[in-house]
Amino acid sequence: MGWSVPTGKREKETHLQCYARALFGVEINSSFYRPHRASTWAKWSQETPPQFRFSIKAPKTITHEAKLADTPHLLESFLEQIKPLEEKIGPILFQLPPSLSFDLPVAEDFFSTLRKLYQGEVVLEPRHTTWFTPSVDMLLIEKRITRVAADPPKGNPAAAEPGGDTGLHYYRLHGAPRTYYSNYNEDFLATLVSRIKAQDNVWVIFDNTALAYAYPNALRLQTLIVSSPKVPQNSFNCGG
Repeated sequence: MGWSVPTGKREKETHLQCYARALFGVEINSSFYRPHRASTWAKWSQETPPQFRFSIKAPKTITHEAKLADTPHLLESFLEQIKPLEEKIGPILFQLPPSLSFDLPVAEDFFSTLRKLYQGEVVLEPRHTTWFTPSVDMLLIEKRITRVAADPPKGNPAAAEPGGDTGLHYYRLHGAPRTYYSNYNEDFLATLVSRIKAQDNVWVIFDNTALAYAYPNALRLQTLIVSSPKVPQNSFNCGG
């Protein structure tokens, strides 16, 4: 979603500062398309409170162009780029193209290289049916990679459920039935709260941005979480 919300009433308050007063995390999507200057990452870090976290989408040069193969130099460059965020770095998201099928040697080499370079939280959103098998799930667990729970699920019905490493649960809600356009109603959000209330370290990202539903959906989900006495509120990040 980013932080395309109206600026606050405070003098010179940026869109990000306004966003960060309401929500505790955001997913950076622009990093998928282009690199950012160190000063940009540092500015974003400075404009947000200490508890705020940034989930960061990995560049398409890694996922869609190289298709995970022979990527050490690309990974090194990307990880160096985001360093100015420092302790505010949240999960790094690798969203795979729908056409990219599972290839064991490529996947093993990529995840092993990634883990040599980076020890933080990593989430994967595969969208080809070959990624949704018990053996792939075991590989993700071994490499400490969390598989995204996506709505609507792409490639396989199992894509609707979290997979891989369960130390993190990461939901990406793209809008259903119409991807990017549909609003999530109260029943859906209440059901989601009931699903995740037993889980620790949960991120919920709303990607239904086309008609600007993401921000109000995230705010409403956060309200439902706060009002639920059985939900450990400090383990959740809602955003877009």
